[in-house]
Amino acid sequence: MKRPFRVLGIQQVAIGGPDKQRLRKLWVDMLGLEVTGNFVSERENVDEDICAMGQGAMRVEVDLMQPLDPEKKPAVHATPLNHIGLWIDDLPKAVEWLTSRGVRFAPGGVRKGAAGYDICFLHPKANEEFPIAGEGVLIELVQAPPAVIAALG
Repeated sequence: MKRPFRVLGIQQVAIGGPDKQRLRKLWVDMLGLEVTGNFVSERENVDEDICAMGQGAMRVEVDLMQPLDPEKKPAVHATPLNHIGLWIDDLPKAVEWLTSRGVRFAPGGVRKGAAGYDICFLHPKANEEFPIAGEGVLIELVQAPPAVIAALG
C-alpha cells in the first residue's frame, strides 16, 4: 500500500505521574537525561519537563508530566506511559490519508506542541465512524523538521 507520508522514527515518549519530581529523580538524576524545557498548559492539564537523550536527528524527547489538577481531564498521570510520539515527514498528508481510511484522531486537530513542532494525536479508542485507533495507546504524530527528514528519511 502506497502512503503519501513516512514514519521516520520515535520523536518522544511521554511519562506521567502524580509528582514529576519523582520522575525527575529517575530520568534526570539517575539516568542523566538533560532537562531542555518546561511546558505548562491549563487546557491540557499538564506541567511537563521536557528532557532529551541523544543528539541531532537521533535525539529522543522524554516528557515527564504531572497534572495541574489530578481531578481534571486529561489525566496525564492516569496512564504512566502516557503516549509515544512519531516523527512524520508530511503531517498534513498523513492526517488526510489516515482519516480517509478510518483512523480516529483525538480532538484538537493539528497544533503546535510543547516542543514547537506541529502535532496531532491518534485516539486510543476506535468508534463506529472511525474503526482504526491506537488500541488503548495514545499516539502523537509530530511533523519532522528538515534536518530530521534528511537524517532519518
